[in-house]
This record gives sequence, structure tokens and C-alpha cells, in this order.
Amino acid sequence: MLPDGQMYRVMKLLNVPIDEFEYAKLGLTSDTISFRDLKEKLNIDYAKEALIQCNDIAERTGLSQLSLDDINAEINAVRNAKSSH
Repeated sequence: MLPDGQMYRVMKLLNVPIDEFEYAKLGLTSDTISFRDLKEKLNIDYAKEALIQCNDIAERTGLSQLSLDDINAEINAVRNAKSSH
């Protein structure tokens, strides 16, 4: 039984046109895919895009040049500032 008390769920079929580039980019191999699997593939793609954007920002702002010591110093400075309030 489903959480809403129904015995079964009515399924709908959704037809979504997608160009060959996006089809390949998502790693699709069939014309059918479960909604759950499609969401997972889209989430992975969005995460990759976000990571690329973060890397671009880090490059533009110089954050990508920080050493581990620089990063730790920044973290400690913030922690010290918080504890002094």
C-alpha cells in the first residue's frame, strides 16, 4: 500500500525531445529510462556543471593559487574571529 492509501499508482508516459549531444552527454543508451534514473543522470550533470563553474571562479579570483597552508590560515583566522566575539 502506498503512503496515501492507494493500492497502486497510475503511471504516466512523458515524451521529451532531446538532441544527440545532450543524449550522449547524459550517457543515455536507450529510448526508455525510469524517472528516478533520469533524475540521477540530470543531478550528476548539474553537479559537474557547478563544479566547472566553481573552478572557473577560483581561477578568476586567484583562489586556485592558494596553498594548503594559506587555506588553513584562512580557516584559523575565521575560527579565531568567531571565538573572540
